[in-house]
Amino acid sequence: MDLRINALPSQALTGVGQTAPKRPGAAGGVGSGFADNFKTALKDVSAAQTEASRLQTQVQLGNPKVSLEETMLAMQKAQIGFQATLHVRNRMVQAYTDIMNMSV
Repeated sequence: MDLRINALPSQALTGVGQTAPKRPGAAGGVGSGFADNFKTALKDVSAAQTEASRLQTQVQLGNPKVSLEETMLAMQKAQIGFQATLHVRNRMVQAYTDIMNMSV
């Protein structure tokens, strides 16, 4: 089992957790704006949280096809994604505040 963590920039560009291939001109990837990449990242984090919640419910119901290890891994991925998103949001708010406080 490989538990290495990839660098964040490559994850943000490739859309971690996506299952469907992107069509040309879709949000995210090289050539699109920051807002599109951020929306894609938020959707990926939301999907990871939803999947972790679904797996957690299945473990609680006693589904033998869902392992506790798989559920814990999904929960950790969702937590890390949420924390990264929160840090980006905090940095963006701080940058906005700094720009608004600049004297012209």
